[in-house]
Amino acid sequence: MTAQSAWRNRLLRFLLPVALLSVILSGCANDADSVSPPPSTTPPIVTSAATAYTFGIIYPMTHPFYETITRTAEKAAAESNVRLVVKAPGESNLEQQIRMMETMIRQQVDGIAIDPIDANALAPIIDKAVNGGIPVICFESDSPASKRLTYIGTNNLESGRRMGESLDKLLDGSGMVLVETGTRRTLSMDQRLEGMLTYLNNRTKIQVLEVRYNEGSESRALRDLEEMIDAHPHFDAFVGLDFVSGSASILVWKAKGLARYAFTFGLTPEIQEAIRNGQLTSVLSQHEEEWGTRIVERLVDAAEGRQLPPFDDTGLVEVSGAGDP
Repeated sequence: MTAQSAWRNRLLRFLLPVALLSVILSGCANDADSVSPPPSTTPPIVTSAATAYTFGIIYPMTHPFYETITRTAEKAAAESNVRLVVKAPGESNLEQQIRMMETMIRQQVDGIAIDPIDANALAPIIDKAVNGGIPVICFESDSPASKRLTYIGTNNLESGRRMGESLDKLLDGSGMVLVETGTRRTLSMDQRLEGMLTYLNNRTKIQVLEVRYNEGSESRALRDLEEMIDAHPHFDAFVGLDFVSGSASILVWKAKGLARYAFTFGLTPEIQEAIRNGQLTSVLSQHEEEWGTRIVERLVDAAEGRQLPPFDDTGLVEVSGAGDP
C-alpha cells in the first residue's frame, strides 16, 4: 500500500462518522493518535490550534550527549502542543533500534526522528513507516538510500576534512596520531574517518598509527585508548571521531596527566569544561543544541504536508583552546 492510499483509507474512516453525526467532529479533530501523511504524496492538512501530534525520537544509545537535544526538543514540543516519545538502547544496539521503530509504527505515531546506527539495515524499516503514512527524518547520521524525508546534521565527509585541517595546523604537517571512533556500521562515523584520512594522506605527512572502534561502549573506549597509548607512547595527538571517544580521552588525560593534543566531535558541557581545563585541544560542533528544535519543527512540517529540504544543514564550528599542549 502506498503512503497516499494509506492516508486516503484513514481519511475515509475519519470522514464517514463525521457525515453521520456532526457531534463527533470536534472529538475527532483533537485525536492525538491520528497519523498524518508524508508531504511528498499528499496536500497540506489544515489543523486547528488544539491539534496535538505524537512524535517519536530514537537515539542510537543512552548518553548525556543526547540530553541537550531532548531538552530543546521538549521545549519546542511544548510550544507546538506536541507529545514526544523518546527511546534509546542502553548502548549502541541495532536490533533494539529496529524494535523501537516497529513499536512506534504499531502505535501509529505522527512522525519519527531517528539517528540510525546502520544506514542500510534501518532503510527497510524507515521505508515501512513512510509507506504506512508516518513521516521519518534522520539526524546526526543519515540513511540516504531510505525514503526518509530529510537529514538534519552536517556533511560528515567535510567534517572529517576539517578535522584533518585542524591536525595539520597544530602538528605543522607531520606527526603521529591515534584515532578512535564509534560504531563501525554508522554512516557518519565512516564518513568522518574517510574525510580525515583523505586529507591527511593527500595533504600532510601525518601518520595515523591506529584506528579503533568503541561500538558505542564507554568502557571499551577507555580500554582501547589506554591500550593504544601503551602501544604507541610517542604519539603526538589523539582524535575521537565520536563523543564517546572524546569523553574517554578526558578521563585518560586527567588520570595520566598527558600533555598531548586531543580532538573530538560534539559540544557538551563536559567537553566545554575539558577545553577550558586543557584536557581537550579542540572540538568540532555541529550546533547540536539546535537539533531538538529542528527535529520538532521538521516533523510538524511533515505531518502537515509541507515539503522538506532533503538536507537540513546545521553547519560546523570549531571550538578551541588550541595552543601548545
